[in-house]
Amino acid sequence: MIAHKNNLPLVVIFGRTNVGKSTLFNCLIEEQQALVSDIEGTTRDSNSGEVSWQKRTFKLVDTGGIIDINHLLNPTAKSSKVDDIQSRIEEQANMYLQKADQILFLVDNKAGLLPQDKQLALLLKKVLPDLSKVILVANKVDSFKRDSHKAADFNKLSLGEPVTVSAATGSGTGDLLDLIIKKIPEQKSVEAEKEKEEKSKEIKVIMIGKPNVGKSSLLNSILGEDRVIVSPIAHTTREPQNTFITYKNQTIKLIDTAGINRKGQQAQKKEDKQQLERYGIEKSLDTLREADIALLVIDVNEDLTHQDSKIVEEIVERQKSIIIIANKWDLIEEKDTKKQTNKIYGDLPFIQYAPILFVSAKTGSKVNKVLDLIIAISEQRKKEISESILNTFMMKLVKLHKPPKGKGTKYPHVHKFEQLHVDPPAFELRIGANENLQESYLNFISNKLREKFGFLGTPIRIWITKNRKIHGKAEMSVESKKGKKPVRHARRIIRYH
Repeated sequence: MIAHKNNLPLVVIFGRTNVGKSTLFNCLIEEQQALVSDIEGTTRDSNSGEVSWQKRTFKLVDTGGIIDINHLLNPTAKSSKVDDIQSRIEEQANMYLQKADQILFLVDNKAGLLPQDKQLALLLKKVLPDLSKVILVANKVDSFKRDSHKAADFNKLSLGEPVTVSAATGSGTGDLLDLIIKKIPEQKSVEAEKEKEEKSKEIKVIMIGKPNVGKSSLLNSILGEDRVIVSPIAHTTREPQNTFITYKNQTIKLIDTAGINRKGQQAQKKEDKQQLERYGIEKSLDTLREADIALLVIDVNEDLTHQDSKIVEEIVERQKSIIIIANKWDLIEEKDTKKQTNKIYGDLPFIQYAPILFVSAKTGSKVNKVLDLIIAISEQRKKEISESILNTFMMKLVKLHKPPKGKGTKYPHVHKFEQLHVDPPAFELRIGANENLQESYLNFISNKLREKFGFLGTPIRIWITKNRKIHGKAEMSVESKKGKKPVRHARRIIRYH
């Protein structure tokens, strides 16, 4: 069973569009996670993060901007003001209002009190049994001496004295955090320590791929609920979405990202839509650096493209483990997994170590296997092999198949083979000063390592080091008389295998 990580107090940022919710969110979590733009409706999915203040921690959610108040008051009524995506944004915001321990009702001090602010205040009074959990926050107060008196207008909302802040500069946010900590439920110290320990052990998984391959649908299918907004419109998801779940006593951080394609990366026009898509793509690649495992989601009904290969290159270069999720399997008439596997590996031959799951996010078929595979690969990334076992392994390997001769007349001699580090695994292979190893032999070593020790779905990096030559003799033989290790030649990285 999947258990959601919900023992942290929940604080929700709420308000109309363009009041600075995403800017305040980034300021409080001290990260540039949410996209910030003057374009109305930039934030679509609700963004979430954690805030620590005065030795307390709470979950902060940045909701999408509210455009049509009538839709929230009467969800079944149709409105010409909102499209299908916007209606789901507002339904999601309403869901968070019901769950929140505290609500930051954000208004724009520069724009002043607007009719839509009054409508949203009425909504809060209608749907919330207890208004004490609402904190009125007046944003964009650049000069507290000059602008504070203007914030008094918001007293007309009857939601208490507004807290004045400037999310852009951080002014006033310390006082706001003090108030939040004072009002949110007390978290037991045991729970706080448990949260800290879980965070250090969490498996970070990014869902990445081209637009419209079903990343958000897959996330919803894994969670068993509509956690993120799904739409057939390309680039519905514009910013990384963090979802924490617990499965088999493991905390997994799932990150849904904006679809990546070449057109979006190379867009040079300054139109609003293209700007947001490009920002979302850049954010996806930034988030990839923080992940341990990448779920490469592809549409199994479509041929793989050069862009899919470029995405895989980004994953491998950053030393991330990889699972290929072949989605929309329900639409395939001839369900021949062997044939489809060969086709995918034929297009992506350099990641044949990556397992392939044929799933249908729509029907839920085989989706339950994704989390098991994530946990298995996480364990493989951390596998550590002793030097003695590796050297025994290498001796048997050399007897089975000697390294091919390079430019010289002798076979290269392997002096040492050891693991440098784990998560991800990297190894060092030391040979003689004038010797070379062909890359085909490194592929052979990598394949045998996988046969013997696993490393499922994880790139293996092998460094080659050489003994330095001094006065016609290898330094290793000179230093060995002194009982010292040889000084090594500069390392060179071959590639990931």
